[in-house]
Amino acid sequence: MDNHELRTRFSGLTTAHVADGCLRVGVPLRCAPAPLRAVDPGTRLAGRVLPARHVGSVDVFLEAYQSAEPGDVLVVDNGGRLDEACVGDLVVLEAQVAGLAGLVVWGLHRDTADIRAIGLPLFSLGATPAGPQRLDPRPADALDTATVGEWPVGRGDLVLGDDDGVLFLPVDRADEALGVAESIRDTERRQADRIRAGDTLRAQVRFADYLAARRDRPASTFREHLRAVGGAIEE
Repeated sequence: MDNHELRTRFSGLTTAHVADGCLRVGVPLRCAPAPLRAVDPGTRLAGRVLPARHVGSVDVFLEAYQSAEPGDVLVVDNGGRLDEACVGDLVVLEAQVAGLAGLVVWGLHRDTADIRAIGLPLFSLGATPAGPQRLDPRPADALDTATVGEWPVGRGDLVLGDDDGVLFLPVDRADEALGVAESIRDTERRQADRIRAGDTLRAQVRFADYLAARRDRPASTFREHLRAVGGAIEE
């Protein structure tokens, strides 16, 4: 799946839909930790991961841009550090010129006002005025993999982001997961329309039947019941 197709399909979805789709098809769920959020609420991004591990200098980002394809997303691994910003306005502006779709930073950024003015999506752990005051040895694989939270990611992964957060999924399972996510979205939209029309969610999922079944079989679960009646609200 290329970046254009991914953006097109994700435009009608949320990361919540895709997360549920991953669970349905058995794709390991890799969500970034909750504090990772967009600089501007309402921001969305989707693209192939372009990994870069920061060691104190922006040259690793500029080198990553050399091999970027249009629509890639720079995923910066700064170890989740909260004592320095590793990305600023010039790095973001250069990403925009290089044709990237956005940045995901496992760390902090700075130059917030200028980044908002640039308008390129950026997700990070927050902002600080302080830049790096170190220059550590650069690993040989600094442009091969990045880690966000507990999840290693690389060029074989896609990244999606919106107001619910950021998640990663493998390129070779994306079509399958997105297809199920679209089905879940459609089911939930129909359910929402029926609620607005006066048909409660409890009635739609036959909740009274579930309660009766649970009295007879205390081990019964609501998820089992939803599968039986075609609901989609929990998975």
